[in-house]
Amino acid sequence: MDIDRYREAVAANRRKHGFDAVEGDADGFDRLWSAREEDPTVGHVSVLATVVDATDDDAEDVVAGADRFRELLVERSDGGDSATPIGYVAFAVTSPGEDLVSAATSYTVAERRTNVFPLVYDLGNERLHTHPVPRLKGRGIYRRQREDADRLFDV
Repeated sequence: MDIDRYREAVAANRRKHGFDAVEGDADGFDRLWSAREEDPTVGHVSVLATVVDATDDDAEDVVAGADRFRELLVERSDGGDSATPIGYVAFAVTSPGEDLVSAATSYTVAERRTNVFPLVYDLGNERLHTHPVPRLKGRGIYRRQREDADRLFDV
């Protein structure tokens, strides 16, 4: 699958699951989708999601991109309500190396009251790499990530 087909498939999923398109380019993220939902485990959430063409990226680029996405999520979360901000940035790569997948799926999720999950979509094998769900504390947000990843990014 190529990056354009993947983005279109994710865009179709976001429409099906009630995510709205966010107007305008924001810090290099050209397509953004958002939703506000009530989660039985996590509570009220504000979700921001995007897909990035990471064809030429390495592990450091993925971490830097996730950090930039966290800053964008902080800017867009005004703190005026009790919603938990959650961000998903799916890095689409033709054939990701283990170091790139590891950098994304071991990224520090919770920081500054935001939760950013960098995901890796292997365009060649059509496989989505997500964060593992821990056995103890914090499972709810990681389960939420797994469900959101399945409904939005796993095509």
